Amino acid sequence: MQHYARSGHFGEALYTLNSMMQIPGKPTAYDYNALMHCFLKSPNVLLQQLVELYLSMKRFGPPPNGSTFNVLLNGMLSLGYLEDSYIIAEEMFASGFMPSFTSLSNMLKKMLIAGSLVDALNVFKFMLRLDYVPTEYSSHLLISKLSKVGMIQEACSVSSVLLWKGDCGAYIHNPILWALCKSGQSFTALTLFCWVKKKGVVHDICSYTALIYGFGREGLWGDLRCCLREMKSCGIKPNVKTYTIIIKFLCDEGKIEEALDLLARMEREGCDPDLITYNVILRELCLRDREEDIARLLLVTDIKGFSPDPYTYASFAGSLLKKGKIGIAHDLLVNVISRGCTLDVVVYNIYFHCLCRNNRSREALSLLKYMMEGGFVPSNVSYNTILKGFCRESYILEALELLESFEWVPNGPDLVSLNTILSAACKEGNSFLIQRILCQMIDGGFQLSAVSFSCLIQYFSRVGKFSECLKLLDYMINHGMVPNLVTSNLLLHCLCKNGLHRTTCLLFRYLKNTGFLIDVTSHNILISASIREGNSVLVDELLQNMCDCGLKPDLFTYRLLISDLCKKGKISGALKLRDQMIEDGLMPSIEIYNAILKALLRRGKFCDISLLLKMMVMEDCDPNEVTYEILHRANSTSHIKKFKSLEFVTSSNVKRETHSELKEG
Repeated sequence: MQHYARSGHFGEALYTLNSMMQIPGKPTAYDYNALMHCFLKSPNVLLQQLVELYLSMKRFGPPPNGSTFNVLLNGMLSLGYLEDSYIIAEEMFASGFMPSFTSLSNMLKKMLIAGSLVDALNVFKFMLRLDYVPTEYSSHLLISKLSKVGMIQEACSVSSVLLWKGDCGAYIHNPILWALCKSGQSFTALTLFCWVKKKGVVHDICSYTALIYGFGREGLWGDLRCCLREMKSCGIKPNVKTYTIIIKFLCDEGKIEEALDLLARMEREGCDPDLITYNVILRELCLRDREEDIARLLLVTDIKGFSPDPYTYASFAGSLLKKGKIGIAHDLLVNVISRGCTLDVVVYNIYFHCLCRNNRSREALSLLKYMMEGGFVPSNVSYNTILKGFCRESYILEALELLESFEWVPNGPDLVSLNTILSAACKEGNSFLIQRILCQMIDGGFQLSAVSFSCLIQYFSRVGKFSECLKLLDYMINHGMVPNLVTSNLLLHCLCKNGLHRTTCLLFRYLKNTGFLIDVTSHNILISASIREGNSVLVDELLQNMCDCGLKPDLFTYRLLISDLCKKGKISGALKLRDQMIEDGLMPSIEIYNAILKALLRRGKFCDISLLLKMMVMEDCDPNEVTYEILHRANSTSHIKKFKSLEFVTSSNVKRETHSELKEG
């Protein structure tokens, strides 16, 4: 029987086992156990056959004993049948036998490594029912994994039980603190921190650093400084990770001087910055074009023996790209790549981005394919960057073909990939491609995101299907999605452009009353439409609403208002608004001056025209073709001949010299 079982011939082994019935008292539970044990060691074991044998023992006898359960439990664990092994463990306990701590601990560990968190949590609870306390490693791993996937409540429950059993140090709670702080719940983390401290847990540097990260992420600098003072009073010194986190958030808020001061303090306190610290500051210095500071810091890193790593190159190139210096970023990366420096996928993605921004998407694709032949493994960002490049160059159909042909990671293209092509198709107004992408999204099991809906709303706005726009907008809002400003403003603009002023006002009020973000552009769209309709009451209401929302009129707002006053002949009011503009730190544009000049010309106020021209010169406002046309019309009027300075300005032979000569005057 054992020979057949070891060879994987289950049928023959079972036949031999049943033949033992000819012997009184046979087969026993131990004979069944021996068959199971040997069969589990065979190369072609089938779980279903073992389960059927186990069920026949329960139904017809001999009843399973402790060894039966142990053989099945350990065999299933070794073969990776984790869920089935847990079921056997539960049945073992229900039958009056105690699963061993070693087996359950092994089961918990394997489930955690496999990422089966719900099953692992069940095993953890089962172990507690048996009065087993999981190992320190398993407990920490369980809490860490639960925290990382956002199962904070479950992680807290596990840590509370361990704390109650007296087997809980700071390292157990730290993953929860980090998860809370990374998800913007720093005050909840602080509450947990204080509660655990009252229970006698001594916090370590990792606990305090988690809180500092949370406070920095949320811009709570007062709380961050209090936390620093508290940790120092407890005899815990900030380490390089703590300081680097603070420096990063200072840089994110543009507080580069404070970041540099903190860097100097680190060195005074004997805490040596690492390359990550320097990379964070170098990135911010690049964004601010602080070339002298960059050179000084690079010299320091060189003296300390640090060599640039992929993150250093990514910091430099990424900053240059963000500043719009695509050519410099491209040349830097070409130099780095040609020198054979070790780079990661992030740096290459930036290089692909540079090529695509320079309308060289095909070159980026060719390079990617060549690198993949050499073993390079692209990320979804690599593919999405090239897709965006093709869409940017209006090769949308090719982008769609690439989407289907790329060797994506196991999960395939993501929502960003599909939204990239959807956005391009919507901008182009290609309904066929839009339908094709939407079908692909549905087939792939993707839910449309706020970006997807925004693209569709923009498309329907452009083609004048406003009922569809409003339906999509309503769906977004009812499902907790927020349309971006570009989308809502485009919809407002298109409604106004098509004469649907009342609908525009209703939509504007709806967006405002439901708490969605509206900006100066949103107000300008309605102000412009209201001026065209002669609705001065609504214009005043919109200006007051801007003030109530803490928004300041911009150049376009003033241009609308001044042009309207000029058309109505209210020149003094227009000039007062011009003065108000300058007080608010805005310089009037040539369009504003042209509107006032036209109004003055209609009223025949040639002296005022002369004065206004001098003001323009003093404010470095260059006249354009419209200005010259207005002045030529003024010059053709008989009354203008006594204004020699104006004759000079409007002379067709000296258009180019006018501005400079008036300045000299």
